[in-house]
Amino acid sequence: MAASDTERTQQQIDEIEALSSIYGDDWCVVDEDEKIYCIKISDCLDQPKWTLCLQVILPPGYPTAEPPIYQLNAPWLRGQDYTELANSLEEIYLQNLGESILYLWVEKIREVLVEKAQSSDPEPDIKKTTEEVDEDDGDDFLLDYQPTQEDQTKMLNYMTSESQEDEELPPIHHGNPITDRRSTFQAHLAPVVTTRQVKRVLEKLYENKKIASATHNIYAYRIYCEDKQTFLQDCEDDGETAAGGRVLHLMQILNVHNVLVVVSRWYGGILLGPDRFKHINNCARNVLVE
Repeated sequence: MAASDTERTQQQIDEIEALSSIYGDDWCVVDEDEKIYCIKISDCLDQPKWTLCLQVILPPGYPTAEPPIYQLNAPWLRGQDYTELANSLEEIYLQNLGESILYLWVEKIREVLVEKAQSSDPEPDIKKTTEEVDEDDGDDFLLDYQPTQEDQTKMLNYMTSESQEDEELPPIHHGNPITDRRSTFQAHLAPVVTTRQVKRVLEKLYENKKIASATHNIYAYRIYCEDKQTFLQDCEDDGETAAGGRVLHLMQILNVHNVLVVVSRWYGGILLGPDRFKHINNCARNVLVE
């Protein structure tokens, strides 16, 4: 049994190395320890019309005994489109049981994007606002609108206007800052059970001049609604494309709920490329573990 575990680990390492060399900058390591990876896929290299992000988690049993856990992210990917693509990926897995399939998945998605580009579908309208444009690791297609802090508060005002009663401000815990090449990252955490509390915490944090002046205040929250037995969750990138979704994903993996995590980043003028996501995730993880 131990040998097969070792073999599986080696198969995963080999596959990751191969994909990383094939896809270069479009391949991104979200979390090495949890084996979470992200691949940006487009219909063509020069001027892509359609782009999608495939996020995968490799479980210990992959590839011989378990499929990868995956998420497909693109603002235009909804309903029927999502179902059809998901079914195609399941089919590839079943046709190639026990084998490494990520390359097949990526190329299948690319095929679908090429078909879309050749059909008469109008292009998605996507704007890019992350400041690390030159060295971006390619998640710019996840959000087509970046609200400012004022907009975020307005949005939460709208969400919470039904319950006007004044919720008390939960305690806020501040994590240890991480600094790399003049950029500083710091996470803040508060227990929350309503969206109104989320709004109160954000307002309180933005009262702090230092936090309000951060280049990005990325946040995510997960609230468990006992009566409906569902999660109320949302995230905000605040200009750092796809970062909020990664923090929310981390919270889902760690299975935490009734909590808001905010990661502030002060940009120091030196591009960090994909490393910035590692720092955002580590900050969030540390504050959650504490």
